[in-house]
Amino acid sequence: MDHTTPLEITWLDPQLAPVLIGVIVLAVAGTMILFCSGLVAYLQRRSTRYLLITIVLGLLVARSIVGLGTVFGLVPMTVHHLVEHGTDVTIAVLILYAVYRSGPLSRVTTENDVDSGTLQSGPDGN
Repeated sequence: MDHTTPLEITWLDPQLAPVLIGVIVLAVAGTMILFCSGLVAYLQRRSTRYLLITIVLGLLVARSIVGLGTVFGLVPMTVHHLVEHGTDVTIAVLILYAVYRSGPLSRVTTENDVDSGTLQSGPDGN
């Protein structure tokens, strides 16, 4: 594809191009902020759960960038669909795995205990 402007792409209505670009730019900015926040949280906690969530947030950034590339004609529509839907499946699997891996918490364990790997057997720690 040799398009350089969204106004030349046949599948995109020229009147809606600015709206679509604005939405995708906001999506890229928003997901970048979320990804950076997730990365900071992972670097503080260093748990598998936080790593999985950070990967998911990174995939959302990549997904938004692919969408922007498609609007500018840099990413063919077929590649766009393959990447976007493949990313959707990967995100769903990673989130479900993170939920499955976290398991049920008992009354005396807290989320911090599970994340840090220090489980208490009772209220007094014995």
